[in-house]
Amino acid sequence: MAKLGDLARLIRSKNAGPFTLTFDVMFETDENYRRVCKSKVLTRESFASIYRVSPNEVLFFEHDAAKAIKISIPRPAIQGSRDCGDIYGGQQHGPLVELEIPD
Repeated sequence: MAKLGDLARLIRSKNAGPFTLTFDVMFETDENYRRVCKSKVLTRESFASIYRVSPNEVLFFEHDAAKAIKISIPRPAIQGSRDCGDIYGGQQHGPLVELEIPD
């Protein structure tokens, strides 16, 4: 087993406007990218469960040429609102780093 954070070159989250968060998981090698995709550990449904949103709200893309996975969800609170705890959305990727990916 390896953690997603060990296999990916970059895992980040950021704003995609005031109402949406986007997550990027980028890989340096095809081998690591394909291992994660094939494992089905990171899917629309698993992401929805981790971030407590409906799978219908998750936009999930595997981009083979870029060796990247892109995911977008509605922000839990509008950017800059009283309930917003991360105005830039840059601290939301943490749970993805620890995902266990089987060999």
